[in-house]
Amino acid sequence: MWANRTWTGRYFPSDTPAGRELVPYSSWCTAVEGNTTFYGLPSPSTVTRWSADAPDGFRFLFKLPQVITHHRRLRDSDEELHRFLDRLEPLGHRARPFSIQLPATFGPADLPVLSAFLRRLPTEHRWGVEVRHPEFCTGGDEERRLNDLLAGHHVERIIIDTRAVFAGPCLTPAEREAFERKPRLMVRPVAIGEHPVVRFIGQTAAEANPVWWSKWVAKVAQWLGEGRSPMVFIHTPDNQLAPALARRFHAEVGTVVVDLTPLPEPITAASQQRLI
Repeated sequence: MWANRTWTGRYFPSDTPAGRELVPYSSWCTAVEGNTTFYGLPSPSTVTRWSADAPDGFRFLFKLPQVITHHRRLRDSDEELHRFLDRLEPLGHRARPFSIQLPATFGPADLPVLSAFLRRLPTEHRWGVEVRHPEFCTGGDEERRLNDLLAGHHVERIIIDTRAVFAGPCLTPAEREAFERKPRLMVRPVAIGEHPVVRFIGQTAAEANPVWWSKWVAKVAQWLGEGRSPMVFIHTPDNQLAPALARRFHAEVGTVVVDLTPLPEPITAASQQRLI
């Protein structure tokens, strides 16, 4: 997300208009997960506004609509897929990769369906698959089958790490929702191709998270050393501190990778820079 209104006045200028949060957000972080497309397509005018507000180097990770991944389970959904791609076309190269987030019930027996779906995907786009079935996260034969399938189609595997969530307190409504809804899976730090994606879900308390993401700092540094271009998203149950935590993670990687590309200078609440 980039439109968390609790960030206005904290990270973003207090006069940031509703609907224009992407402008200051893109000065704090260089990529964002677009969860809204999972539930429905944005209007053409909204996509046009996003295209105007996002700088050239910015990246969106939009999820395929749930009608494709969850309702139809990748079957008979070509029309919906092309409608999705057509709607986001104004974003061009900034909308990459697209996320195919599969339900927890999509397991090893469904791999032929996934293979058939991946064969039909337009190759001019980048794609990533996030699985939530536990058999894909054990290091066994089923996980190897999945990884081989993705590699064969040049599709990345999107990794979700929720360990901190389930090790932390469960006191606030956001924490309870995270306990109930987030997948509880073994973490498989696998890079299939050149653009691995990590979704780290941490704890509400900012200082609780570095110990959990420390291994990701080392892994991201390793991937960068291998010539890969990883994308890492940092979340908490309520996301109130997410922009600052994302920059802190980036800074920690920078202590290991001395030539790491710096983040932009953020448009802050203190600057009170008016958005027009």
